[in-house]
Amino acid sequence: MTQTAETQESRQRGKCYPSAQAALDGLIEDGMTLAVGGFGLCGIPEALIQALRDSGKRDLTVASNNAGVDGFGLGLLLESRQIKKMLSSYVGENKEFERQYLSGELELEFCPQGTLAERLRAGGAGIAAFYTRTGYGTKIAEGKEVREFDGEHYVMERGLPVDVALVKAQVADRAGNLRFNKTARNFNPLAAMAGRVCVAEVEEIVETGALDPDDIHLPGIFVHRLVHNPTPEKRIEKRTLREGN
Repeated sequence: MTQTAETQESRQRGKCYPSAQAALDGLIEDGMTLAVGGFGLCGIPEALIQALRDSGKRDLTVASNNAGVDGFGLGLLLESRQIKKMLSSYVGENKEFERQYLSGELELEFCPQGTLAERLRAGGAGIAAFYTRTGYGTKIAEGKEVREFDGEHYVMERGLPVDVALVKAQVADRAGNLRFNKTARNFNPLAAMAGRVCVAEVEEIVETGALDPDDIHLPGIFVHRLVHNPTPEKRIEKRTLREGN
């Protein structure tokens, strides 16, 4: 394909890529730091995670609320030994995570949920660091700067910009403006903001202008690539049923 033809194809495609593999092409390198949206298995970019596994890239640092479950979500990358370090706030649903951590195969930076959310937001907003009372007097504060404000002690936490963000939304327009589905919004907008490059997996793509401006949860300026996945599995992490009467 000539350079002119490639340019024309790129203009026609815009931010939309034909597959998750194509959307990650040329983005991921060994040793990168990524932010991945989701909370449990709610709002995770399923297809992008599978494409990341298939890329074979290794020694990755991944910031995500948790690491999926065994055999699904980020658990796939743990099984393939592609993750070197996790920055997480909850790690209780993945036996392989537990095994790797306790055996010293996996590094873990444990981060309270609110702190992790603010670190991602700060990373996207260009804020180098901030102070929080959360974690003071615990192992979380070890090795970190502590300052006193108005008689209270605060721990300094660094903003968390990342190389690539992988997020999931319900609807996108072709300009990359995103709308999330209720609680599936969770960490996704914050992860997207923190990424130098953001790839969004979406269930529906509409024409630019079809979304009401007040209905847009994340502006397209934060989103660089889109991939359409109209039928995600949306696996339930832990099914709870009421006992019969």
